[in-house]
Amino acid sequence: MPDLRQLLADGHVHVSDGAMGTMLYSKGVFLNVCYDELVLRQPDIIRDIHRAYVRAGAELIETNTFGANPIKLAHHGLSDDTEAINEAAARLAREAAGERASVVGAIGPLGIRIEPFGETSVEEAQAAFARQATGLLAGGVDGFLLETFSDVEELRAAVTAVRRLSDLPIIAQMTVGEDGRTHYGTAPSTFGPAIAAMGVDVIGVNCSVGPHGVLEAIEHLARVVTLPLSAMPNAGLPRDVGGRKMYMASPEYMATYAKRMVEAGARIVGGCCGTTPEHIKAIVGFAQSASPRHAHTTVAPAAAQGVPALPLGQRSKLGAKLASGEFVTTVEIVPPKGVDPAPMYAQVRALKAAGVDAVNVPDGPRAQSRMGALLSGLLIEREVGLEAVVHYACRDRNLLGMLSDLLGAAAAGLRNLLIITGDPPKMGPYPDATAVFDIDAIGLTNLVSRLNHGLDPGGNAIGAPTRFVIGVGANPTAPDFEREMSRLAWKVDAGAEYVVTQPVFDLDQLDRFLDRTSKHAIPVIAGLWPLVSLRNAEFLANEVPGVSVPVAVLERMRIASAVGREAGLAEGVQIAREMLEAVRPRVQGVQIAAPLGRVPVVLEVLGPR
Repeated sequence: MPDLRQLLADGHVHVSDGAMGTMLYSKGVFLNVCYDELVLRQPDIIRDIHRAYVRAGAELIETNTFGANPIKLAHHGLSDDTEAINEAAARLAREAAGERASVVGAIGPLGIRIEPFGETSVEEAQAAFARQATGLLAGGVDGFLLETFSDVEELRAAVTAVRRLSDLPIIAQMTVGEDGRTHYGTAPSTFGPAIAAMGVDVIGVNCSVGPHGVLEAIEHLARVVTLPLSAMPNAGLPRDVGGRKMYMASPEYMATYAKRMVEAGARIVGGCCGTTPEHIKAIVGFAQSASPRHAHTTVAPAAAQGVPALPLGQRSKLGAKLASGEFVTTVEIVPPKGVDPAPMYAQVRALKAAGVDAVNVPDGPRAQSRMGALLSGLLIEREVGLEAVVHYACRDRNLLGMLSDLLGAAAAGLRNLLIITGDPPKMGPYPDATAVFDIDAIGLTNLVSRLNHGLDPGGNAIGAPTRFVIGVGANPTAPDFEREMSRLAWKVDAGAEYVVTQPVFDLDQLDRFLDRTSKHAIPVIAGLWPLVSLRNAEFLANEVPGVSVPVAVLERMRIASAVGREAGLAEGVQIAREMLEAVRPRVQGVQIAAPLGRVPVVLEVLGPR
């Protein structure tokens, strides 16, 4: 058997193997088992599956290591065994392949989002991929198959990690949905040239959709890249049959499409989920009768280029004040729990009459179900004519839902956002509700910043750019202050244009925060919360995450509340007034919460204007 590089250069069509997970499941291996660890615990069953694919005619055998990276293995307590599992898997595949097939080390995604839409840095991702590649190399692979990636940047991290360790051939495969694009919306015409520039040897598509969808992706790739192409589709889309997910595409159907893929430009064909040795045997017969498309030179279409964001001062009245350095005053009003917005309108009208610059609309604070923040903000702007700063949380929506919401909000005229990760559902009255947290506030800030430059998450042009003023939250009293400062720095790097703090009751803590944020040159809006009673103060101090009420403030509220309810309220207002005057020369604005929806309390704090 020639080595893999010779095989890729010979100009002929070659067939890869099919699914490993499908075969293991058919042999009675439960889904809750770590399939990657089976190379250590049940090597015979893995070796036998490899051999079945070799007998079917596969010339490329993938190691059983799709999920054998330290992050996924950690879910099974196996992170420390990453190198050992990958080495054993490579040796098993090498033994089964003999001289009849080449062995490629399979590396899949980490199962988490990396920057810019996740907390994991590119360097951390590269380190994880490097551990897997180290084990595969020790086991004697002939090359690498990086497969089922939906994020071009994560694939780039994997390619970089492998290239730092080896110059063996790399087959790099993305996965697309029924719309022909990746999870981030990137089309083959965009990701193909981007991957080619990484220095890989083969570019391809696998998984997710069946033969028809992969064929269309190959046709698009063939127009924009000249590297060899690979195609490894699922055996159709899975269907629910008797409570089991079944792949319905027959071996003959898969083989027919494999021939079409070769004619469209694929040099390597095989199968993914749902495929078996029978599918591969049929593909071998059909593929051998097809002639691969001759290599040709094409000019790849230019990737969409972002446009400059509209200047901050031109996006909204709030943005204009922030850009000019003026002091801004905003007030937080929670949306109604029901469907009647009239009480909310009355509150906002009183604030508008008092001269506040904008009203803040939180998004399900403390995981409570209320009227949606986006719609509430639109209603306020339409009915009252005061700008809204809409808090937008990552808790309840996946990336697709967020993108849809934001495009709709931009079209409707909303301009001011405060991006937050969101309180977990267990804090609220529906503790069994599920959270999404598809991305966090850092990832969402990146997303909105891209929209402001006219690009979606996949790098595709959206037409006219959005005009959002991008705000983020920060906590000057965070228990892990260094992590909070690191996250704020990442948010600024992602495109944040102002920051709103949690309620401030301690000037020393605020000054420490401002000292650390001064290097970012980002406007800071200090959060203020007028206390209405001792009970309210104790609740904030003990039950609201991110809020710290100093002992001295609690003592003032205790002494005043002992006199009576009105005295306690008056003391709370006085504390808020003192804090307002103290922070005014330090920050560029304040966000004052209306405690328990009591707008008159806020008006007392603001005083005559």
